[in-house]
Amino acid sequence: MSNSQYTSTHSEWQPRIIAFFCNWCTYTAADLAGVSRLRYAPNIRIIRVMCSGRVDPQFILSAFAKGADGVLIGGCHFGDCHYLNGNHKTFRRFLMLKKMLKEMGIENDRLRLEWISASEGEKVKLVVNDMTKKIKELGPLNLPEKFKEWDKEMDDLEHELTTNLEVQHA
Repeated sequence: MSNSQYTSTHSEWQPRIIAFFCNWCTYTAADLAGVSRLRYAPNIRIIRVMCSGRVDPQFILSAFAKGADGVLIGGCHFGDCHYLNGNHKTFRRFLMLKKMLKEMGIENDRLRLEWISASEGEKVKLVVNDMTKKIKELGPLNLPEKFKEWDKEMDDLEHELTTNLEVQHA
């Protein structure tokens, strides 16, 4: 079943989005959004990190592998990083991950990076709602199920190669 069929016939499906938010800016902005009673989609699960630069690419890949439909990274604006250049490291890693995910067939909108300062609670609301909307349009990623398909493809390929080698040596 295609993603568009899935979302149109299963409107109860809700995306699961993991967010890695910098303690000093984006996490504080999310807290401000909550205190200000700004309503945003409940699909996000926030993981507070001391700096967006501490988000290891493996964390993002692991989130997708364990069933996340999208991953959001939030950090300080350039020039405002509490650790001086952690957000520069984040940006380089983000660009590398985007290329890798594209090669894996994972849509571009499933990984997002935003610079959100502590005073931008409204921006947290807008970004979360926008990302949730885009992920709903894409439908479930279901990467754990894709792993099973890829494993079967590898097993089939191995069997084909083994058979061909046996025929060649017979």
